[in-house]
Order: sequence, then structure tokens, then C-alpha cells
Amino acid sequence: MALKLIQSLPLVGQFGIRRYPVGPVCPIRRLSTISSGHSSCVACLCTSANRCIQRHGCRSQKQDCSVRSLTTVIKEASFFSNSVGLHKDSVPRFCLTQLHRPSAADELSFQQRLETCTSSRQVFRLLRSVEILSDTMAAAALHSVADLEQEGTALRDPTVLEDDTIRALCFQLEQDSERLTDAGLVSALLACTRLCLDPWSTLMVQLKSESQTRLDRGQFTVGQLCTLGQAMLAVEGPGSGMLEQVMVQIQKQEPAQWGLPDLVAVYRLLQSSVGEDGKYRDLLNAMHTHAVTVTSRMDPAAVSGVLNALVTLNQMQAMPLVISLCKQAVRHVHNFTDEELTCVLGALMHFGHSDHYFVKAMEKLVPTMAFTSHPETVTKVAQFFGHRNILSFAVFDAVAESFVYRASDYSTSQVARQIMAFGKLGYLPPNESQLFRKIEAILHSSYSQFQPGTLLNLLHACILVERFPVNFLSKVFSSYFPQQLQYQNEVIDRGVLAQLTQLYMTVKLECPFYEGPRLLPKYRVKSFLASGRSLESPVDPQLYNTVKNGLVDLLGGRSYFGSRVLTPYCYTLDVEIKLDEEGYVLPASQMDDVYKRIALCIDGQKRFTTNIRQLLGKEAIKQRHLRLLGYEVIQIPFYEIEKRHTKVSVVEYLHQRIFPHTYRLSW
Repeated sequence: MALKLIQSLPLVGQFGIRRYPVGPVCPIRRLSTISSGHSSCVACLCTSANRCIQRHGCRSQKQDCSVRSLTTVIKEASFFSNSVGLHKDSVPRFCLTQLHRPSAADELSFQQRLETCTSSRQVFRLLRSVEILSDTMAAAALHSVADLEQEGTALRDPTVLEDDTIRALCFQLEQDSERLTDAGLVSALLACTRLCLDPWSTLMVQLKSESQTRLDRGQFTVGQLCTLGQAMLAVEGPGSGMLEQVMVQIQKQEPAQWGLPDLVAVYRLLQSSVGEDGKYRDLLNAMHTHAVTVTSRMDPAAVSGVLNALVTLNQMQAMPLVISLCKQAVRHVHNFTDEELTCVLGALMHFGHSDHYFVKAMEKLVPTMAFTSHPETVTKVAQFFGHRNILSFAVFDAVAESFVYRASDYSTSQVARQIMAFGKLGYLPPNESQLFRKIEAILHSSYSQFQPGTLLNLLHACILVERFPVNFLSKVFSSYFPQQLQYQNEVIDRGVLAQLTQLYMTVKLECPFYEGPRLLPKYRVKSFLASGRSLESPVDPQLYNTVKNGLVDLLGGRSYFGSRVLTPYCYTLDVEIKLDEEGYVLPASQMDDVYKRIALCIDGQKRFTTNIRQLLGKEAIKQRHLRLLGYEVIQIPFYEIEKRHTKVSVVEYLHQRIFPHTYRLSW
């Protein structure tokens, strides 16, 4: 079979409604031996049949030479209005061979060449250069076009569907639908959905009909069932009858017998809204059990894909699998794509898990990728370390430097999320002055682009590290800003009101020169301590009991100190001790003649970063504000108490911390 591409001309008028003579338009690309004098329809030319395969006669006898159009709408779904029936030599011809399929090496080479294509036109040129084309190769080409052109739920450039190459290829898939392999059939159907083709076009109807026939016969493999399921989900949604039939057949299979590609494919199908709302729980549990045994063989795409599916399906009971996937992720840290790494980090945050070796691997990776990786990936790195309370100087210094270097690349949300991580950990990088000058410049230039909640998070993060955005607080304290927050959420979240209150308190205590609007009393909270999202960490019960018992012995009774005392300034004191003017301890209930107040901060592990002994930002600002309010703040960290193994040693320690210049009395 000889192939010679002499000339390829685009269809005149870009498939508009025009008429042309039936004679040759351009020399054809022949994929089968056909007599040059034989007049035949395009179906005869483009298939391996020795006769016309049309059930109602040859199209060349029934149709005129009108050129059918492709319905395309910019930024909307693009569709084939019907099959493409162009006669004689107007388009390239494809023969999807079944008898003499390309070798595995040829298909692999074709796939590799597809991956190097950076535009749809390059894909089309590659298709026209291939001498032997299988149905799976054709489907792969369509998927490649979809990868290059898909943007959300539409095509970036719908006119690619008007190219004569893709029209001829789709027409041939329609004509040969009954002869396609199972893999080629379902892959082509999925590719057509990704190209936003009309579900009622002849091509789509043919492919769906043939898929239904083979599905009824039960001849699809697990991987092919998943591909078909994805296609039907795109075409008909979660209520698709064929999709339900697909899931019934998958459930009849034993996950322990599946190969790794099939396992990952089922996870991704279930992730696509199929397995939500607790459906297929037994199937998922069986898959989790099997997945743990094959995690060590997963490549980066599989690790990322499974973790992402577990997040979407909210499989909190699958922690053994999450831990196993995290260990495997350590091996692939340097091989993940930006998108894959983003999914992995998001999943580990969702499940609240981090691995020491994974953290070490990330600390080596981040300085090398912070300046070049996708902005969302860099942001997710900062979020991950902030969420896990891990203060890594290597990571945050690299993130801060990259932020200054490429701040314009980040969206307002990404800017806020990165600075929130710094604020949560209470860390200022070496280039802090450049960093906050850049933040101020962004606020000045893009203030109107910030969502109210995003802006509040950013400003609040700044005050946690003693950076005061005074120039923007007048807008936040105006009556209009809380109304914007209320408009977004109908009811303002208590955590949001707490942030506003702490911003206002910061201005009052640390920015006495501020003369702008004040936060209205109705938007202020009375306590920063709350369940869930709180600006204070509750005291560790076990640590508190140890200190409480020591204080009873030290002070001579339980009545001489207060516990969990809510101050008029919204902060809750772990322990409060009152002294008179001569330094004597007063009963906790006494309100008069109080000369001095001592606030004991009993700081458990959760108030510090996990890897070094540094207070979190919200604990540091609390202690800073208490000092400004006149309290003597005495920190009792967990690591000091843990060294004392007897009650006597605890009492001695507390005496030295609270009354370092007095002798201890024996009660």
C-alpha cells in the first residue's frame, strides 16, 4: 500500500454553506489500492470493504456535493452536526486497518510523537504522515487534540474541528464503528466527548450504539468499562443507564485480580461523581485493601491519581492506604508534574498526614522549583507546611524569594494563602522588607480584585508577624466591608468576626497613630476561643493538671489562682494570679486592690511548630497583646514540664518561674 501526500488544501470557505463541483479538488492520500477510474463514495474509499458499506446505497448516488458544516461556538461546546460526507478527493483518506495492525513498537513510536506535538496542526501533520493507522492510534490522536485545545468545558479554538484531517478521521470512525476493537471503540467515544461533539451526531450515536451492543455481551475489560463509563458520564451524566450497567459489571469483578492500570482507572471513574454519597462502599473497601499491596509499584501519575480520588470520595477510613501512598510519594517527589504534586500535597493536608522523609524530600526540592513551577504548586507547598505546622527555613525562604521575584504571576488568592502560611507559623524570612513591600504594592494595584474574605485573611496574617497594614484598615473597618462579607455568606462567620476584632485590637494596642474608622461594636466578638476555627489554642488538659497540682502546693490552695479566665480583651488566660501592691497573692475571686496580674501561658505541643520550638503566630500575638495590656506573661512550655518527673520538682520549677526573687514558704 503506497502513501503519497502531494498537496493538502483546506476546504474553501472553511466548511461554509457553499457548493463546489464534484471533480477533484486536491490529490488524495491513498491508504488502499483503488482504481483511479472507479467512481465510489468516500465510505468505499476509506474502509477495507470491497463494496459500499452504506445500508441505503452509496452516498455519491444520493447526496449532492454540498459541504456539511461543523457547528462551532466560541467558548461554547462545539459539535459535529452530522457525519462528514465529502466525496472523491476533497480530504485525506484514512484506512483504520484491522487485518494488518501496526506493531506495538509502531504504536508506541506514534504515541511518543504525539506527546511532542504542541499544537493541533502538528497532530494533523503527524496523522497525514502515518502510513498505517489503527483505531487506537486514531483515538489517541483525537485525545491529543483535546489535550491541546480543551479549556474547561469548551474548546480554546473550536475551528480545529473544521480541519479536513479531523473530519475525515471522524467520518472513518463512524463508518468502521462495528469493526473497531473494544479498546479503540471506547477510547474514540471518550475522545469525542472531550472534543465537545454533538451527542446526537451520527458519529456519536454510532459509537454509543456499538458500545451498548458490546456492553450487553459483557466483552469489555475493566479498563475499557472505565473508559466507557467516563464517556457516558460526560454525555448523559450520573443518571446514565449505560453508566449504571458499567458499574454493575465492575462490581462483579474481584479487585484483588485487577492489574494496577485497571485499579487506578476504577478509582478515577468513582471519583467522577459516580462514587460520591457513600455509593459502592464495599467495592471501595476491597479496592483499598488491594491498593495497599501494589502501592510500591505505582508511578507518579498513579500515586497522585489515587490520592486525589480518595480526597474527592472522602475516604477517611483509608488511612493505611494514604500512609502507604505517602511513602511511595517520597520516591517520586522529583518526578511529579506540577499538577500531580499539587494533588499529593492537597491530599496529605486533607487527611492530616505528613511523613518525615517526605518533608525532607520536599525541603530539597522546593528551592529548585519555587521560581519555575506553576504558581498554584508553589502556593500549595506553602499551605502544606503551614497546615502541618512545619517551619522549614529552606522551604519558606525559597517561597519568599520566589514571591518577590514573580509576584505578578500569583492570583490574589494565591498571594493570601502564601502569606497566611507565614503568619500561621509566625515566621519572617530574611527578605521580609522586600516581601512586604511587594505585598503592599499588590494591595495598592489590585485591591479591587481581592474578595473580601481573601483580603481579610491576608491582612490578618500580616499582623500575626507584626506587620501592620494601616493604609488598608480604614476600608476594612468601614460599615461597607462587613456588609460585603455578609453578602457573600448571608451570615458572617464567627471566625471572620474574630479576625476583624483582633485586627481592631491590634490597631488600638500597636498602632496608636491610626486615626481612621473604628470597627463597629456589633461586629466585635467577646472571646477568641471557640471550637473549630479559633484564634487561640485551648490548654492541653494533661499539662494543665500537672501545673495546677504544682500551683496548689506552691500557693497554698486552689483558691489563689483562676483557671481559663476570660479577660475583657477577648483572650482566655490559662491561669491568672493576682498580687497586691506588696507582692502578696490575692484570692482569685478578689476584685479590689489588685496591683498586678500574672498570666501563665501553659503552652502544650500544639502551640508550637512541630519541628522546632517556636510559638505559632496566633500564640505569639496573644502573649504580645497581653503584655501590652499590662499582664506579666509567664510562659510554661511543655518541654520544661516534661523534664520534671516528680511533683516536688514541678513545684520548684514553678516557684523559680513565677517568683524568681522570693523565698518559697512551706505550707
